Amino acid sequence: MFYTYVLKSLSYETLYIGSSEKPVERLKNEHNKGIIKYTKGRLPWIIIHEESFLTRSEAMKREKFLKSGQGRKFLKEVLGN
Repeated sequence: MFYTYVLKSLSYETLYIGSSEKPVERLKNEHNKGIIKYTKGRLPWIIIHEESFLTRSEAMKREKFLKSGQGRKFLKEVLGN
C-alpha cells in the first residue's frame, strides 16, 4: 500500500502534504528528526489525515491534487480548518 498524508506542525500550525509507503515511520524517522528540509524548522509534526492507494502513482497523483487550490479547499472542509 501507498499513502498520501497530511502533517500539521504543532509549533507553527502549518501543513505538509506528502506520500510514502510508511508514513508513520517517515514521520518518526525523517520529519520529526529534521531530515526533511521543509519540515526541519517547524518541529514537531503529527499526522492529521491519511489516504491509502494500491499504487505509488495513485498516491502521488492525490498528493499533487491536495497541493492544488482545489485540494487545499477540500482539506479545509474535511479537516475543519
